[in-house]
Amino acid sequence: MSINEQASQALAQPLTLTAGLTIANRICKSALSEQLSDRNHNPTDELIHLYRRWSKGGAGLLVTGNVMLAADMIGEPKNIVLNEFSDLNLFKRWAQAAKSGGAKCFMQLNHPGRQVPNFLALTPKAPSAIAMSGAMRMGFNKPKALTGSEIEQIIECFATSAKLAKECGFDGVQIHGAHGYLVNQFLSPLQNQRSDQWGGELNNRMRFVLAVYQAIRQAVGKDFPVAIKLNCTDAQAGGYCEEDALQVAQALDNAGIDMIEISGGNYETQAMVGSAQSVKAGSGYFADFAKRLKSAVSAPVMVTGGMRNPGRMKQAILAQDYDFVGMGRPLALDPDLPNKILRQQQTELIETPYIKTRVAWLDKLLLINITWYEQQLKLLAMGKDSQPKLSPWRSMLNTSLALGYKALLPRRS
Repeated sequence: MSINEQASQALAQPLTLTAGLTIANRICKSALSEQLSDRNHNPTDELIHLYRRWSKGGAGLLVTGNVMLAADMIGEPKNIVLNEFSDLNLFKRWAQAAKSGGAKCFMQLNHPGRQVPNFLALTPKAPSAIAMSGAMRMGFNKPKALTGSEIEQIIECFATSAKLAKECGFDGVQIHGAHGYLVNQFLSPLQNQRSDQWGGELNNRMRFVLAVYQAIRQAVGKDFPVAIKLNCTDAQAGGYCEEDALQVAQALDNAGIDMIEISGGNYETQAMVGSAQSVKAGSGYFADFAKRLKSAVSAPVMVTGGMRNPGRMKQAILAQDYDFVGMGRPLALDPDLPNKILRQQQTELIETPYIKTRVAWLDKLLLINITWYEQQLKLLAMGKDSQPKLSPWRSMLNTSLALGYKALLPRRS
């Protein structure tokens, strides 16, 4: 078999995680902000339909948009919440739909920390009382530092939500440790300036994520996969960097984590959405670090962000640069894209519009390159086709009609 033939088949190869779960191929749908909960933060019929559609699209693994731990710990009005007050029957329907086409499904668990718009929380909680910087200050209130008992309570909430996810039929969970949310905040020397056992040197700053992992593992057992989405950098001077990320990933690997997904950036830097140039390049924003990490850990590595070149994906998997390719925005436009790549029907660079209004401060403040793709998800969820030529101004209008004045306030990513 030629190198080209081997590369073409590389993405179609299954991989079995340490916990025993086999994922059918190397293409994963990474987490997206679907914004499709009901007023009680349970899954809607539209969300269930969306995941049924994705499950038939050919990805080996679907990672849900972040699921919050409690209704007073949300980052957006329509976040899903899973705890003891949730309607578990709806979550079971969601899991069944996500797996109906042969995909496995991990639930992503998250706590926003300080990244809560001010219309949702007067005083959010974070590792330290450090406000958002720059333009973000106008839409996010300064947080209050968590007490020791509050930290322990949040750790238990992670474990409870993970246990319920397993009960509802999800195949695993993923801890959201990236993009500036609470776990990432604990890791950052800029955002975590505590003087107790949860702050200071990196060994203390990583204590929270390790405690969350251990609590979840104890709640779900050794045969249920527990993964993490981890920043390789926050892209801020003096902040969390690649050397930090390597040490954290290795500590989690030693503890038994089942998969590590690599991303980067936070609300203030927004590196997770890349730039028009990086999107066009299509080789992945964080692929170089993922390759570096792959040689340092035994857990499978997934890389997300700017993965648009099918040829490069195949070659990287064949070369064992990383184990899984994560794609988000491309699947918001074409839910059947994984099948097309696996069947050699999509070989050219995948086109994903980089959305902007030409009003730079407005684009950054409202995260237009996120909310435009949320509009595409809503179309798919209603059984319609995506609209790649949807105007960014029309997208903002649609969001405004759905959320009222709250749409004009800063959003999370």
